Parts: sequence; C-alpha cells; structure tokens
Amino acid sequence: MAVKTASVVLDGPDLCFVARTGSGHSIVLDDGRGDTGSRPAELIPVALAACTAMDVISILRKKRQEVTRYEVRADGVQEDSHPNAFTRIDVLHVVEGPAIDVEALRRAIELSATKYCSVGATLSSGMTEIHHAYLVRDTEGAEQTAEVLVQGPGADPTATLNRVTVAAVSAG
Repeated sequence: MAVKTASVVLDGPDLCFVARTGSGHSIVLDDGRGDTGSRPAELIPVALAACTAMDVISILRKKRQEVTRYEVRADGVQEDSHPNAFTRIDVLHVVEGPAIDVEALRRAIELSATKYCSVGATLSSGMTEIHHAYLVRDTEGAEQTAEVLVQGPGADPTATLNRVTVAAVSAG
C-alpha cells in the first residue's frame, strides 16, 4: 500500500497555514479574512478535477486523440450548516481539438470515474476511515499523546466511553 503524507504549519497569528506534501511541494492555505491562500475545502474539488483530468488526458493520448486545449471544471455544493460537507460535485470536461471522438472521450471519463481516479473513488465510497490523535510537547520536552476517537459528523460524542486515553512519555 502506498502512503501519501501532508503536513500544515501555522504561519503567523491568523489562520494562514503552509501545507507541505510528501513529494515536497508547498501550498498556502487561509480563510476568507486573511485571504493569502486557498480555503482548505476549495482543494476538494481541485483534487477531484486534477485527478480525473490526468486520467482522461492520458487515456485520450493513448487513443491518439489530438487535444489542443483541455480544462476540467469542478463545482462543489456545500451544506450551509457545519460541518459544511459537500453534497454534490459536478465535473465538466471541456475538450478542444480538430476531431475529438466523443465516444473515446465518454469512455475515458467513465474509466476515470469507475476505475482510475483515487480522489473520486475516495469521495464517493464512504469507506475512508479518518483517525485523529494529538501530541502535546511542553517547553521541557515532555510529551503527551493520545488518539481521539471520533464517530463522524452528527454522532453523539457521549455514546463512546473512554474516548481519549493519554499516555505520557518523557522526551529522551
């Protein structure tokens, strides 16, 4: 199994963070007040658009389709109340070329959506487990760490007893 990593580090007094991917690239993230980078939720449609775009253009090139311009637009609809989950994402593939075979394009999109796009598969599957934990380090180097058991949005947090266990370890 492959593991993809990312970290975000607070950058200043407001809500600006610098994200770093496992491949070494950086992305600036911010909220609407600071507005120095993308909002985190904006990256969900971006990731879906980019993932399917890479699949589709690869398939079209293998099918020897001459594509002169290709754009993928993704519009995500979010709920108005917290946690503002996406309820729908519409993806539009805009393809230009002298003689695009529409059936080849349709099949490429279908293959991306049903077989190749890991972002689309993750968003549509409902099978992804998200585990939260924390590590607190004091000024002397002592650490406390624990996993926070979370059942998902809207779940009753009192339904799980002993949700957080703390294991204190001293820094070496």
